[in-house]
Amino acid sequence: KGKSFVLTGSMESMSREEAKNKIRELGGDPSESVSKRTDYVVVGSEPGSKFEKAKKLGVKTINEEEFLKLIK
Repeated sequence: KGKSFVLTGSMESMSREEAKNKIRELGGDPSESVSKRTDYVVVGSEPGSKFEKAKKLGVKTINEEEFLKLIK
C-alpha cells in the first residue's frame, strides 16, 4: 500500500495489465517510468532500459517471484 512499482520485461504468471491492476487493488501506484521516488522495479525476462536506470538510481529491483510474494 502506498508503494510505487515499475514493471520491465515480460512476466510469466500474469500480463503486465493484470500486474498493474493487482498493484492498484492493493493501494499501490503502477508507474511507467523509473525515478528516485520509485519503490520497486519488477524485473521480468528480457528487461529493458528501465532496469539499467533503476540500477543507476539505486532503486530496489525484485524478480517476479518476489513480486508475487509481496502481492499475496
